[in-house]
Amino acid sequence: MNLEDYKNNEPKLILEDFFSGKTVARGVFEDRFGNIKKYFKVDIVGKWDGSTLILEENFVYNDGTKEFRKWTIKKDKAKSNFYSGYADGVVGLAEGSTNGNAFNWKYKFNLKIGNKTVKVDFDDWMFLQEKNYLINIAKVKKFGITLGKVILFFEKE
Repeated sequence: MNLEDYKNNEPKLILEDFFSGKTVARGVFEDRFGNIKKYFKVDIVGKWDGSTLILEENFVYNDGTKEFRKWTIKKDKAKSNFYSGYADGVVGLAEGSTNGNAFNWKYKFNLKIGNKTVKVDFDDWMFLQEKNYLINIAKVKKFGITLGKVILFFEKE
């Protein structure tokens, strides 16, 4: 996909506007064969201070396990549609841009699989459908091979 293809799509996605306040997401992890391996709910609280977006994410998985992740995301002052950020598990910086109703976000992540940690590549695509609804599809790869994908639906409260 090319981010430029979405430049005229409405409504325009402004990341800090969508994620400020409370958001709830529900999603699944689908393996490379199309099998749903996990499903989960995420309660998110976002705070924007004019240059940095803090996202506090509380995950609850179908097996009862819980996970907390805190993202710190900076908006580039020179390129207002460019963002970079980090969270526990992210290797280096996550980077992405918005255009129209879309956001593409890429990063390396240390993913726990059983008792192991595997460094994988995430290629996230988010699409604002309406003012309060966002769809996220993320491909998860290792050595260029797709391991699966994460599909999330966000609803702004």
